[in-house]
Amino acid sequence: MSTLQPSATADLPQHVAIIMDGNRRWARQRGLPKAIGHASGAKRVRSLVEACSDRGIRFITLFAFSTENWKRPADEVSSLMGLFLLYLQKEASDMHAKGVRLKVIGDISGFDARLQKLMTNVQAMTAGNQKITLTIAANYGGRWDMLQAVKAWLAAHPGEPVDAASDESLRSHLSTAYAPDPDLLIRTGGESRISNFMLWQMAYTELYFSDALWPDFTPEALDQALEWYAGRDRRFGASSSLVAAG
Repeated sequence: MSTLQPSATADLPQHVAIIMDGNRRWARQRGLPKAIGHASGAKRVRSLVEACSDRGIRFITLFAFSTENWKRPADEVSSLMGLFLLYLQKEASDMHAKGVRLKVIGDISGFDARLQKLMTNVQAMTAGNQKITLTIAANYGGRWDMLQAVKAWLAAHPGEPVDAASDESLRSHLSTAYAPDPDLLIRTGGESRISNFMLWQMAYTELYFSDALWPDFTPEALDQALEWYAGRDRRFGASSSLVAAG
C-alpha cells in the first residue's frame, strides 16, 4: 500500500522514467560477482512496477540497456542478455494477470533471435492491458531515437522538404509515441546525468537523483521521490505555474 499522504497523491506524475544505476557497485560492496548485482536489480523491478501501479501511475519506463552498454566486457553483456530472457520468461504471465502492458523500445535487431521473439510475443500478449504500461528501453539511446524518428518521417513523406517537419509530426515517430513525455526521471546510484536517455522526451521532465543503489531502491524510496515531485512548481517555460494560472 502507498504511504503517500493525500496532499502528495493529488499531484502524481503520469509517467515515471528510471535510470537503474548501481547494480555493479552493489555487488562489489558485497564481494559478489557483477551478475549477482544485475540479478538483484532485476528482482527490484517487480516491486517498483507494482508500487507505481498501486499509486496510480500509468506509465513507467526503465533504462535497461543503452546503445553504449555494448562496450562493457563480453561476459557482462552476455549475462545481461540472459537476464533479459529469464526475466521475460518468468514475469510474462504475472504481468499479464496484473494488467501490465509491456513495450520494448530500442533497436532490438541487435539481440539474439530468441530474445527478439520473446520480446515480440510478450508485447503482443499484453497489448490490451490498461492498468500500467511498463516500457523497457533496451539497446536504446536518445540520439538514436531522434535519428530514427527523422528517418521514419522522411519515409512517410517522400519528396517533402525537411522544413515541412514539425515538433508534433516528429513526436509521432518517436519510439514512445504511445505515451506522454515523462513527468519525473529518477536516477539511482548517486550520479547526476541523464546518459543519452529520452533526450527529446525529457525537455521538461523533473530530475530526481537518489544516492540509493538500484537493488536498494524500495517503494518507500519511490514515495520520497514522488513527494519531492509533488512539491515542484512545473512551469514548462512559462513565467508561472500552468496549474496556478488555470
